[in-house]
Amino acid sequence: MINSEINSRTNSDKCNDINEPADFEKALNAAGFGLCNLLLLLAAIPAKLAIVFSTTTMAYILPIAECDLKLSLFNKGVLNAVTFAGMISSAIVWGYLADTQGRKKILAWGLLADALCVFCSSLSQNFAMLVTFKFFGGLIVTGPSAVLITYLTELHGNVHRPRVLMVLGLITSFGTLLLPVMAWLILPQDWEFEVQSLNVHTWQIFLFYCALPSLLSGLILVFLPESPKFLMSQGRNQEALKSFQFIYALNNRKPKSFYPIHSLVEEVPNREVPTIVPKSADNGKQDSIVTCQHGTLRQSFHDGWQQTKPMFRKPLLTRALHVYLMQFSILLGYNTIRLWLPQLFASIAEFEHEYANSTNQSSNLCAILDYSVNKTATIVANYDGECTANKNISVDMYMNNIIVSIAGIVGYCFAGFIIRAVGSKLLLTSGLFISGCLGFGLYWSSSGLNTLIISSMFITLCGVSTSSLLGMVVGLFPTTLRTMTVSLVMMFGRLGALSGNLMFPLLLEIGCIPPFAMVGTVLIFAGLLSLVLPKKTTFT
Repeated sequence: MINSEINSRTNSDKCNDINEPADFEKALNAAGFGLCNLLLLLAAIPAKLAIVFSTTTMAYILPIAECDLKLSLFNKGVLNAVTFAGMISSAIVWGYLADTQGRKKILAWGLLADALCVFCSSLSQNFAMLVTFKFFGGLIVTGPSAVLITYLTELHGNVHRPRVLMVLGLITSFGTLLLPVMAWLILPQDWEFEVQSLNVHTWQIFLFYCALPSLLSGLILVFLPESPKFLMSQGRNQEALKSFQFIYALNNRKPKSFYPIHSLVEEVPNREVPTIVPKSADNGKQDSIVTCQHGTLRQSFHDGWQQTKPMFRKPLLTRALHVYLMQFSILLGYNTIRLWLPQLFASIAEFEHEYANSTNQSSNLCAILDYSVNKTATIVANYDGECTANKNISVDMYMNNIIVSIAGIVGYCFAGFIIRAVGSKLLLTSGLFISGCLGFGLYWSSSGLNTLIISSMFITLCGVSTSSLLGMVVGLFPTTLRTMTVSLVMMFGRLGALSGNLMFPLLLEIGCIPPFAMVGTVLIFAGLLSLVLPKKTTFT
């Protein structure tokens, strides 16, 4: 009896809202939190891992695939950089598609296409094939990368959104740790065989496994609903209502018809404009409609220009240029060392094994790099079809990369407390100056242990500095310009990563100090630029 009374009261309360159009937050809260949200997070975990893997997998196979693919130093730089080239070339297109075609389509089909590209890259038999598929992989994965956060936040209410963003941050940190662990488990294995005319090596099996997160998340997302927020913003309220009903049914284990809200508020303003009765029936009416459409389009461009015009005037123009140049410099240094670190550790391990009993051989990083450069040149010049080099790389190489990843995670944890104590700007500036000095310090590293300590501090401080800068951007620009500014900041950062990975091998062939001088100089330069930024948020 008591339960029936409670149910009847609940149903009567819901009936009160049937004839009242609900806004997005009210409709989402009525759908509840449950299984659908858990499935969303389950899809987000491999999706985020796929995005992390897309820019980092090449770094772990370069020491192993060097002979199989006849990789010169510049070829290695191209493989590290080509994903960023794909990302830069497609960023604007994906943004347009996400805002017109929908979040779910971009995520699901983009991740499935990325899985296909990674699977194809795992079958690559030469450098040209691998670099082509990595470029298309970068071109494709930019879409899901940009849409994932938007899709998740649009399917969670205000109460759960901060937690969802925190989970995404943890997944990113976990991804940077999982990849070297996978490399440690797979790459040292002697898994080589031939399937008809295809030669399959261990590094190709590693790439095959790296495609699984994209495939898994894409398949899960196919069965999830489109973002109702996107549908409402497009004036497709009936489709949005179906999405809410789907979420409600999955979360509450009840039929869709039990969803208490039957109508949604119109978020799209009425665009119909009264037309003058034409003198001639068809032609006049057609001309009238065309005039209205041109007027709306012209007004739309005018409003858009009025909104973005402050970005091209002081003080926002100067501030934006500072931020773009800083992000370019930070990611040039950060991603250059981060993506070349597995190769550096592999070279150190091989050098120390080769000259373990030698007392005359110098063991500083320059000697190690000279040895690695000469060895790579010899492999490319004297390739005879039988690859035995680098098949048994020391396990220390993988363990060192795992330690660097753990150090980065620990650094992020402490950074949250430090920001509260000293502020974002001081943390950003000091982090850039210290990491710049550490970049120079790698030149004087004399052992694998020294390189591990310096690189762990370097990667941690650069990562924290990047996050601090993006956090400051939100407060340094007005709300109407923040999304565009963040997008441009990310684009310049990727351009920096592309430039650094192409320049590093070229400078390395010139000598030992130029690549580390480049890294140290750009980070100190970014630190000097950070001194000009305001200490406090200037916009709300």
